[in-house]
Amino acid sequence: MAFEIDFMAVGEGERSGDAIALRFGNLSGPRTEQTICVIDGGTKDSGEALVDHINLYYGTNSVNFVFNTHPDSDHASGLTVVLEKMDCGTLVMHRPWEHSEHIHHLFDDGRVTPNSLAGRMERNLTAAHDLEKIAFDMGIQIVEPFQGATNDAGTIRVLGPSIDYYRSLLCDFRDMPELAAESFYTEILKSLMDRAISWVDETLEVETLTDPPVNSVSAENNSSCIILFTIDGHKLLFTGDAGSDALILASDYAQSIGIALDDLYFLHVPHHGSKRNMGPKVLNRIKATTAFISAGKEAEPKHPSKRVTNALVRRGATICVTAGNGLLKRSPEHPLRAGWSAAPVVPFYWKVEEN
Repeated sequence: MAFEIDFMAVGEGERSGDAIALRFGNLSGPRTEQTICVIDGGTKDSGEALVDHINLYYGTNSVNFVFNTHPDSDHASGLTVVLEKMDCGTLVMHRPWEHSEHIHHLFDDGRVTPNSLAGRMERNLTAAHDLEKIAFDMGIQIVEPFQGATNDAGTIRVLGPSIDYYRSLLCDFRDMPELAAESFYTEILKSLMDRAISWVDETLEVETLTDPPVNSVSAENNSSCIILFTIDGHKLLFTGDAGSDALILASDYAQSIGIALDDLYFLHVPHHGSKRNMGPKVLNRIKATTAFISAGKEAEPKHPSKRVTNALVRRGATICVTAGNGLLKRSPEHPLRAGWSAAPVVPFYWKVEEN
């Protein structure tokens, strides 16, 4: 089997997002011998670009699986376009409002009921809830992706989150009853920290990237579906915006079922290459020969972090960043796509942003 992975350019200026198409199987044969997936859709514009791209380069208007890794709008919004304009088989997404029965008792406020909690999540996670409504209207099957789920052929496997870990995160989703103010001030602090950037020297021998603290990313990001594709022995890992905590748990699970993640053919670097999502502990366990990062054209130096790209280079990865352009990764035996040329490779940087 051959495969193609396409990253759309998402966002303008500093804004970033993810919009990814993937197909595998007999790519020179009929559509019935291929599986086509969309993994997140970015903005509405990038959703339109995904539809056009699949029609033009994959020669079809049908998609087998549409994955929404987590409910943030920079991943979910464009998928509404995909669902409305394409023939979609299965929508793979978490539905947090369906888990309110399991977590409502954890809140101190006695007025919080399963129904009120579900309604709150539906209102606050509108992009994801819109996907559910469109899928219902169009008769598209919805499947929640929890650890251990696979497709019939076993080529697609969900490494995380487990259902228990996912439910533990829901209480910290934005605007949940007692955490709204804390989340607001935390986001302001993070924003101020991101703007205060100075530079330090780094060498190949000395790594300055450190492991991010526990809960350094949002609960929504850590709830990201982490998906492993295994195609003719080539392992392709897609991570959404998962943080270090979630990635370690996924790696633990993979190890428990005999799957190594230190020999990946391809890695989708989470959250646009943020240093809050990956540190040495994760990168020593999850290694790839090729890594793609989806980041806005003017998102540097925040996305991607030079500390992160240097750490990937040290571990043998060739890195490419969208930065306003589409990216393609193909299986070794698949021919070059006409009119496409080699993407710039991220170098090793001798100066990186200070922690």
